[in-house]
This record gives sequence, C-alpha cells and structure tokens, in this order.
Amino acid sequence: MAKSPQPRPPVLHDDGLARCPWPGVDPLYVAYHDNEWGVPERDSRALFEKLLLDGFQAGLSWITILRKRDNFRKAFDGFAPEKIAAYAPAKLDRLMRNEGIIRNRQKIDGSVLSARAYLAIEEKEGFSNFLWKFVDGVPVQNELRDLNEIQAETETSKKMSKALKDAGFKFCGPTIVYAFMQATGMVNDHLVGCHCHARCASLAKTGK
Repeated sequence: MAKSPQPRPPVLHDDGLARCPWPGVDPLYVAYHDNEWGVPERDSRALFEKLLLDGFQAGLSWITILRKRDNFRKAFDGFAPEKIAAYAPAKLDRLMRNEGIIRNRQKIDGSVLSARAYLAIEEKEGFSNFLWKFVDGVPVQNELRDLNEIQAETETSKKMSKALKDAGFKFCGPTIVYAFMQATGMVNDHLVGCHCHARCASLAKTGK
C-alpha cells in the first residue's frame, strides 16, 4: 500500500505570517508569493508574458525562471508581442547564445508563433477577455488547507489549453496552463491559513 503524502499545511515564518509551503524561505520566492502569485491579472500584455515564461518553465522549477526573469525581459524586448512576432532567424540565434535565459530552441522558436497567435486574439476580442471567459470573468475561489490537495490540472485548464493550442500557441499544455491560472489569479490556490488567501479573495470580489 502506498504511503500517504506528508501533510503540507501553511508554514509560519519568522515575520509572524503564515504562508503556503512552496516558496520556502527564499526571499525572492517569498516576495513573489506575497505580491504576485494569485493576484488577479487582467492586463493582456502581462498575461502574455506570464504564459510565455510558464512555457519556458516546463521541466524546470519556477524559481529558476524567476531568477532569470529580468534577463528574459531584456532579451525578449520587454515581451512586446509585436516585436517577438517579427523576430528574424538572426535574433533567434542570438537568443540561443544568451546565457541569461533558458536556451531551448523549440521554446524560443515557439515564442514567435505564440506572439503571432496573441496578436490575432488581441485584435479579435482582447487576449485578457479570451482567457478570463473560461472562468466567466471571476476568479475561482478554492478552500484548500494542504498543498497535497492542489491539482496539477483541471477541466478548465484543459479547455483553455486546447483553445490556446488551436489559436497557435506553443508550450501551453493543461498543467502549464493551470500553473498560469494560479499565478495570474484566475484561481485562488493560496491555502486557507496563508495570509494571502483572504486578500486574493477580496481582490476577486472587487473585480481587480
């Protein structure tokens, strides 16, 4: 019989605040957990950046991407979709030589196709509208008390993944998309007891 996973409830930090266990005590990760993760994001360009970075994360830990995020922003022209969509082969070759980012040719090439897909969606209905319609414009509020309760993917992330792929996006499988939904506040997966859970729930009510 398989052993049950060890409980992973919120952890009390030295500053007196309880947090989800996944950021540990790394200051950069803790700041990301406190200030970004789970906060509803409705800006199309910011959503595009996060989705591309989540695609680069595939097979890696998020902290690896977080530590390289400024390098990515510089290398990818601030994640301006219109610029990425026009990247020539020489630019892609330079990105492959950039030691400050994840040098994966498929992911780098895929960013160009994803940028072109973004521009088409943005012109048609707005990229933010396209994504948020999968949760009817309102963040899903989960009431989880242990990290082991969090799913890797959901029916909603599967539907969003398929729609993104159909539109031309790359590296957007259901698991990547669910991580994206958590990070951008489409779903509140801060654990009950984490000091961020109630704040993110409050932001959802205000529509911000």
